[in-house]
Amino acid sequence: MSGAPDGAREAARLFARTFGGEPAIVASAPGRVNLIGEHTDYNGGQVLPIAIDRRLHVAARANGGATVRAVSAQAGEAGEFPLEGARPAAEWWDYVAGTAMHLWAHGVPLRGADLAVWSEIPAGSGLGSSAALAVAAGLALARTAGADVAPRELALAARRAEEEFVGVAVGIMDQFAAALAREGHALRIWCDSGQVEHVPFAEHVLVFDTGVRRSLRDGRFNARREECVRALALLQAIEPGLGALAAATPELVARAALPAPLDARARHVASEMRRVREAAAALERGAALPGDILYASHASLRDDYACSCAELDWFVAHARAAGLRGARLTGAGWGGCAIATGDREALARAAPAIAGEYQSSHARAPRWWITGAAAGASSAPCPSG
Repeated sequence: MSGAPDGAREAARLFARTFGGEPAIVASAPGRVNLIGEHTDYNGGQVLPIAIDRRLHVAARANGGATVRAVSAQAGEAGEFPLEGARPAAEWWDYVAGTAMHLWAHGVPLRGADLAVWSEIPAGSGLGSSAALAVAAGLALARTAGADVAPRELALAARRAEEEFVGVAVGIMDQFAAALAREGHALRIWCDSGQVEHVPFAEHVLVFDTGVRRSLRDGRFNARREECVRALALLQAIEPGLGALAAATPELVARAALPAPLDARARHVASEMRRVREAAAALERGAALPGDILYASHASLRDDYACSCAELDWFVAHARAAGLRGARLTGAGWGGCAIATGDREALARAAPAIAGEYQSSHARAPRWWITGAAAGASSAPCPSG
């Protein structure tokens, strides 16, 4: 597929049309795909994402006031909120307002600013678009105020915005990937402690957007999280020292004989943690990401966590039939994107045929592209032109 437009210039042009004049800076943050470790982050486990080459760009300029005005090319409606005392509006800019509130509360001296958002990341595709928005907007607000903010601090503010301001119970993976990712590396995250490790990752990944949109606000994500809390409580009655569901072994889960569906939810988390460790160990010794681990992960997400959908299952089955090394859904599931791994030539050969057959059978054209591991959030002066 052709590359995305120059997002920084598009954001600057949107800014000029909306607010007049040029922005001072353009900040950006990437989307992400998770190679392995799905629904383990909020269960105290490990994840292994990479940043992708699709980014969300925020053009910004201080406006001399105490409010933030924001417009998005993709969302359409513009919003405005005060730096102090902002309240959730159930709109896209809640991610911006919540991040600003938490940065302000932790001593980052923000000022009022105008923001224009241009995203290359398909919303609702499970690629971390909301985290990219929060991280890029937080960085833009800090830079327009002449303030420095550490990547980890930015990620934590974005995470708190999503949990406490927007009201979606998330883990730290998306925000950490958006803020801390490094080009040519996967980001191994210990979600219980916040420890990170940059693991070399020189492979390519096919990202396949099924076009099935879903929102974490629709309740299924929060329902799964609540089921995991219940499963942990029952396991702790057997193993009092168990601190997190991700610390449970598959053997403990089997022995506990939890009631359905808690048994299946816990079985997925425990087995997925083993897959994360195996995958990270392979990359650290210079081997390719094991494809059988990815296929096993998808089966577990489909059968035990019940968060796949027919379109995601279709892609994974066709990736396997095409001989691709590994494939699985990525993100929370219930739609969005899947990934496949293999050498770049194999991915490039298989993708058009899979996409064509998908369009014929689903009456929907998928988006797809091949990406390496990209860099995290950054900012730069406004591009000319």
